[in-house]
Amino acid sequence: MERFTKVLVTGGAGFIGSAVCRHLVGTGVRVVNLDKLTYAGNLASLTSVEGSPNYRFVKGDICDGALVARLLEEERIDTVMHLAAESHVDRSIDGPADFIETNIVGTFTLLEAALAYWRGLDEAGRSAFRFHHVSTDEVFGDLPFDDSTFSETTPYNPSSPYSASKAASDHLVLAWHHTYGLPVVLSNCSNNYGPYHFPEKLIPLAILNALHEQPLPVYGAGANVRDWLYVEDHARALAQVARNGTPGETYLIGGRAERTNLDVVRAICALLDEKRPRAGGARHADLISFVTDRPGHDRRYAIDPTKTERELGWAPQERFETGLAKTVDWYLANEEWWRPLRDRYSGERLGAAAPRKTA
Repeated sequence: MERFTKVLVTGGAGFIGSAVCRHLVGTGVRVVNLDKLTYAGNLASLTSVEGSPNYRFVKGDICDGALVARLLEEERIDTVMHLAAESHVDRSIDGPADFIETNIVGTFTLLEAALAYWRGLDEAGRSAFRFHHVSTDEVFGDLPFDDSTFSETTPYNPSSPYSASKAASDHLVLAWHHTYGLPVVLSNCSNNYGPYHFPEKLIPLAILNALHEQPLPVYGAGANVRDWLYVEDHARALAQVARNGTPGETYLIGGRAERTNLDVVRAICALLDEKRPRAGGARHADLISFVTDRPGHDRRYAIDPTKTERELGWAPQERFETGLAKTVDWYLANEEWWRPLRDRYSGERLGAAAPRKTA
């Protein structure tokens, strides 16, 4: 069995997963995309690869162990890239059960299927096989407003039901390596942004609300800091981790682009002032509204990606300014992608928080 030629991507119709599928298919890798198509899964994000002979979509649940086992055998998979997850903090606060089921039980089910499959391979196949678990920097909790950063040795300290469920799944993956020898690699990333991002997230929400002359909700005083990573840079990094990462190791992936939430929204407003001015010359920043902070809101995330850069030869190609400009341009040019989502979920979560005060 060759290394990294037939890949099972879970959650490949999601934001990061679809970027991974597009990237891998573009490099000639055989991709089997297993996705349940929950609210955030969108096959319209994969139209550029859906006709490729290298690509196959299967609608299904990662909690269906029999289906996973069949796909592994049927396709002779050499790499599992596990991205399927419930991932929105606000949703986890309101309804944690789905996060426990998908992120913990689903990961366990995948590990059991992968382990049984791996044990049935010949020596070359076992050596080539990898289980790549894709996680988040939120498992580490938060950082003070200083120059400290997360590293691969940072203790876990999750704050929300979402991050706690991801932390649990990380521990399961590493336990299956240490206990059973399953060759796993794990990666934790910072906040992603870019094309095809579901409209409930900060950057697309701000862009689309601004286009609709609606309030731009910012939690608290907007002082929370995140490290921002362009999604296509992340997809390249994930391919490197899956292909060349050392079994049992964790790799942190970040964009070296810390910004406060308020600075991010203001940068979007400035781009829209230039690219899509408001009627009468008003500034888009006038639409900013501060809303009641979410419970347990982490102050700051910041990743040190030195290990990934040094050992795997990866570095982000986009600066935050260039990546954000590309993202705004994409949403301006692709209303046919976001309009159905915006209409379907309008008022449910997309900017539904009541404004507290304006900027």
